[in-house]
Amino acid sequence: MTASVPLLTEWEIAEIDAANESGRTPVVFVHGLWLLSSSWKAWRELFDDNGYASLAPGWPDDPDTVAEAREHPEAFAKKMVAQVTDHYLAAIARLEKRPVVIGHSFGGLIAQKIAGEGVAEATISIDNAPFKGVLPLPVSALKSASPVLTNPANINRGVSLTFEQFVFGWANNLDETEARHLYETYHVPAAGAPLFQAATANFNPFGGETSVDSKNPDRGPLLIIAGEKDNTVPLAISNASYKIQAKNPGVTEEIVIPDRGHSLIIDSGWRTVADEALAFAQKYAAA
Repeated sequence: MTASVPLLTEWEIAEIDAANESGRTPVVFVHGLWLLSSSWKAWRELFDDNGYASLAPGWPDDPDTVAEAREHPEAFAKKMVAQVTDHYLAAIARLEKRPVVIGHSFGGLIAQKIAGEGVAEATISIDNAPFKGVLPLPVSALKSASPVLTNPANINRGVSLTFEQFVFGWANNLDETEARHLYETYHVPAAGAPLFQAATANFNPFGGETSVDSKNPDRGPLLIIAGEKDNTVPLAISNASYKIQAKNPGVTEEIVIPDRGHSLIIDSGWRTVADEALAFAQKYAAA
């Protein structure tokens, strides 16, 4: 991990303190690129209603609202995988109980990095970005990442998607009305650096920041959830992630959600995915 750990905000510390005071099993939600932590609102309510104590730290220095994020894309510039992982590890270190960790997309990669540190009671990784050692690179994944990767200068920028790019990468299985609603409600600029880090990880002799310790015997139970029609993280990436993690002595499971794309945690079918995650959490980390 990096030497400099980003400071937790006052509201993040307040959420951690509330989780500790509740005595409940905490659930830490980790968002990915092009979203803010507020995108987990419905999931948090579901887990809270089922006896858990949810918290959703943002990435370091994330703007507070979608509107603010769109006005200040520079706020996302230069955020890197290890820095973000350290931020979540700092939050988890303040918890009195080992948490369930749930992440989506690059948040799914970070969730697996956290699991590899041996600090999670159980982990659910949804449509995870590829980590070092995941070799498939489907054409649709390259096209989805192309708004960032085609310009090397984007490594130091916050980058927004056009609506058409969002539809291909996120909402390819939705009608235009729902796709437009999700784009207007949730989409924010994203740091370009993590995409470059993931794209070059298998060519980096030092492993890069997207390495995951899949062999740690203290990793805990891990569930990988994949959307069958995800263009951003196609099934080939999720399946390769599962095959690597399945060599761990702990429980490793994979679920494929039929006919779902990358928006599966925020679109109208989110509850199907959340119920799978909740069932896994209840099995291995009782509320």
